[in-house]
Amino acid sequence: MWFLLVLLVIILIIAFSSIKIVKQAEVYIIERLGKFYKVADAGLTIIVPFFDHVRSVVSLKQQTMDIPPQGVITKDNVTITIDTVVFYQITDPAKAVYEIQSLKKGIEYLAITTIRDIIGKMDLDETFSSRDGINTQLRVVLDEATDHWGCKIDRVEIKDITPPADIRDAMEKEMNAERNKRALILESEAQRQSAITIAEGKKQAAILEAEADRESQIRRAAGEAQAIKEVAEAKAQEIQMVYDAMKKADPNDKLVQLKSLEALEEVAKGDANKVFIPFEATGALGALGAIKEVVTDKK
Repeated sequence: MWFLLVLLVIILIIAFSSIKIVKQAEVYIIERLGKFYKVADAGLTIIVPFFDHVRSVVSLKQQTMDIPPQGVITKDNVTITIDTVVFYQITDPAKAVYEIQSLKKGIEYLAITTIRDIIGKMDLDETFSSRDGINTQLRVVLDEATDHWGCKIDRVEIKDITPPADIRDAMEKEMNAERNKRALILESEAQRQSAITIAEGKKQAAILEAEADRESQIRRAAGEAQAIKEVAEAKAQEIQMVYDAMKKADPNDKLVQLKSLEALEEVAKGDANKVFIPFEATGALGALGAIKEVVTDKK
């Protein structure tokens, strides 16, 4: 009875150690008698007890690794601190286990040396403005170096670049000076634009005023011309009416001469009116006076 119980326990232990369940996105590196045997994918895997054992469990998911902040000297001899993160994925689990002692340490050391090499060829200002270029160069170099380790470098990102305190102060002062300069430029540009706008407004106002004055003069002249025309027409009508009346009355020569004398008498009454009559016309005037007396006696 005890023998059967012991045998059952041994069988259960062997069965438990023989059956392996591999999780999704993981693989088992299995060795047989100390030598690489196979890579067990996700699912149920049976191994031979006492002969096979699981050397390592390798994740196939994309992984991240923070590179410790490193002090790097730029081309212009400024020491800056760079913090970097690497995104990688294992493509060949067997190489990742057998080709290098520690994959993460290898990627870390390689990233540090590559960063120092790249930054050492750049000026301080260039490091701040060339992050994308630095990331690309790091990824290419790391991907090429880790290919025979069964690893693919997907991305490399520089999280932070920290210059020394005195350099930061100088950069802040420079940025403040640049901002003040831009503010002064914008203010002067605004004043110039305002002056131009005011001048344009005055110019347009003067033009409009001149146009209004010219239009007023044109209308005034047109009104005066119309008034003169109407007066002339009225005078012409008056003269025409007088002429028609005289023509209708059919005056004789004596009446015409008499009316002429009356007109001359009215003209001579004015202080400023001086009428000069030729000497030869006095005889005619005397005859006209005699005619007037005769006409008066007859009436």
